[in-house]
Amino acid sequence: MADLFGSEAPAADTTSGDGSPLAERLRPSSLEEVIGQDHLTGEDGAIGRMVKAGKLSSMILWGPPGTGKTSIARLLADAVGLRFVALSAVFSGVADLKKAFAEARKMAGAGQRTLLFVDEIHRFNRAQQDGFLPYVEDGTITLVGATTENPSFELNAALLSRAQVLILRRLDEAALTKLLDRAEGLTGTKLPLTDDARAALIASADGDGRFLLNQAETLFDLGLDDQLDPPALAKLLQRRVAVYDKDREGHYNLISALHKAVRGSDPQAALYYLARMLVAGEEPLYLLRRLVRMASEDIGLADPNALVQCLAAKDAYDFLGSPEGELAIVQATLYLATAPKSNAAYKAQKAAFRSARDSGSLMPPQNILNAPTKLMKDIGYGKDYTYDHDAENGFSGDNYWPEELSPQTFYEPVGRGLEAKIAERLEFWEKQRARLRGKAGGADGV
Repeated sequence: MADLFGSEAPAADTTSGDGSPLAERLRPSSLEEVIGQDHLTGEDGAIGRMVKAGKLSSMILWGPPGTGKTSIARLLADAVGLRFVALSAVFSGVADLKKAFAEARKMAGAGQRTLLFVDEIHRFNRAQQDGFLPYVEDGTITLVGATTENPSFELNAALLSRAQVLILRRLDEAALTKLLDRAEGLTGTKLPLTDDARAALIASADGDGRFLLNQAETLFDLGLDDQLDPPALAKLLQRRVAVYDKDREGHYNLISALHKAVRGSDPQAALYYLARMLVAGEEPLYLLRRLVRMASEDIGLADPNALVQCLAAKDAYDFLGSPEGELAIVQATLYLATAPKSNAAYKAQKAAFRSARDSGSLMPPQNILNAPTKLMKDIGYGKDYTYDHDAENGFSGDNYWPEELSPQTFYEPVGRGLEAKIAERLEFWEKQRARLRGKAGGADGV
């Protein structure tokens, strides 16, 4: 089935009665007709340049569903005179690959090169992916793989090093509008939609041209006389489910966007990405765990209540469940996004952990060690310890660092929120510490 469509004349049979799906009848006949991917297929694009030179390199086409990966692969083979062979990693195994490689080698001996298109290539395991390498390296095949998943995670480094990764864009409103225009031109029928309903239909496709044409074909087949408004359209057509795999790149992209929006103090964008994940079926407790992390990493002591809000939201969700409890998650997200920001605690943790690893097993100074036995008292444990609550201002200024390690500064509060007050307090204590050391030095010198 076609997954990208031309902007001009259709490639194949244009009659409406041949039984082929509308998407198939609107398949582009040349790269020039492909829409929405000009950054690749145009004269200055990677594919345009390869076709102009008449020589293709192996490539991985990475993009959302319905953006043209299969169509581009077919048109590439036609453009440079290669034999086109298609396999799907969903339905093919080792035997199918061996057969394709053997046929490609035989055809190469007869002077006919092969473009091997592998749909859903990420579904092949690592060993199967390694099987492509010798045939790509010796030129038996030009490999064009298609994937909706991030190749960095799903494909072998060895295979990626032998293929260009070309990124296809989701079809924008202008591209999808062209598809509907072409569909109406092909069928000679105007879609029975108001302007608002037409816009809603395009938005529902979420960048997937194949889905849009399948929906349009349903409307054509119904032969409606009256125009549909958006509510009537929504009732008639099934709603498109958000494209979202909880264990794949879409998941990590959205949680990253949510985290960055919270850190960037943009509550509107944070709510948008939170809604995207919840609507797509993300586990609410996963989101709550991530919010707790944000509260400590990006807000910390600038507003300690941020952590309290997140834990309260978790309790509220446990108590209420979905959908009522999701409002508590929204409240926590808004609190984090609008709170003063500080990563001082996060930086302090990393610096302190690094120092702990580097410094080894240094003993604390003896004056702050407990002495539960007589022997420990006799060897100096706890000697000259100053109880801070009995000291002036509740602050003794004693040294708490190992003798072999000079005092370190890990935590440096920012001048925002509560940390501005904490910074003032630390500055006060530092001045007191310096004053008390000065007194001690003066006493020693007498």
